[in-house]
Amino acid sequence: MMTAEELKTYIRDVADFPKPGIVFKDITPLLRVPEAFDAACALLAEPFRDANVTQVAAIESRGFIFGGVVAKILNAGFVPIRKPGKLPWARRRHEYVLEYGSDSLEIHDDAIDPGDRVLVIDDVLATGGTVTAATHLVRGFDAILAGIATVIELEFLGGREKIQEGVTFHSVLRY
Repeated sequence: MMTAEELKTYIRDVADFPKPGIVFKDITPLLRVPEAFDAACALLAEPFRDANVTQVAAIESRGFIFGGVVAKILNAGFVPIRKPGKLPWARRRHEYVLEYGSDSLEIHDDAIDPGDRVLVIDDVLATGGTVTAATHLVRGFDAILAGIATVIELEFLGGREKIQEGVTFHSVLRY
């Protein structure tokens, strides 16, 4: 299996995307190489193999790519956390503040049962707002937050500091 350092060779930097001054970490080269994609998913799941995870909640949209595979590896269910207006059933919403505005996430009202052990998955941890909103939704079900895992952590943006103390956080690649 590939190591995290080897996986970094499959992450492409895209300057000035989505706006000037941003260097976007593009995961699509990693996705097109089966061995790299498999390794990324295995490394995401590894710290949680003995955590008795019952549900993997993944954040739209790139989190879905990894979340479904991690759910399969952990023999858990899959729960989509989506942007507003995308879920067809009764739902719960959490609004959060970004550096330059606000956003919100939604989850089906029956997606998680009290006591479920939920792992939250996303592709990138940047400033932490999206992951924090997702964990707020999960905790609203009286579920147990088994942890948070991302493929990439942009350490210089300080998102890890927004994760509640005591919550297991794992990132495969750190920049």
